[in-house]
Amino acid sequence: MFSITVRDHIMVAHSFRGAVFGPAQRLHGATFLVDATFRREQLDEDNIVVDIGLATRELGAVVAELNYRNLDNEPDFAGVNTSTEFLAKVVADRLADRVRRGALGAGARGLAGLTVTLRESHVAWASYERAL
Repeated sequence: MFSITVRDHIMVAHSFRGAVFGPAQRLHGATFLVDATFRREQLDEDNIVVDIGLATRELGAVVAELNYRNLDNEPDFAGVNTSTEFLAKVVADRLADRVRRGALGAGARGLAGLTVTLRESHVAWASYERAL
């Protein structure tokens, strides 16, 4: 399996409900490194997984929709604990929609999967992996 990874970052504010979150129940900020890894079994006719420029652009567009937002105030997340794991899925699903609509070019039709990893710090991160 071949893969390429592109990276961006996101800064959000949010709070959590539930005793398991301790002090994070209060409003706080979070900055994540966001890695999107695209996978395919065979390289395309240009010997690439996907156009890195297009992948970078589309990841940037997805994170821009969330960047500098208080997620507690976003209608899409009403009543939801926007954990790192949950946000990794949101970014992956939104990227997958862009792949499906052709935003990563015709060569992206051969992609097999996508993994999005949000890194909270140098010691903690979460990923969501899905088929394309």
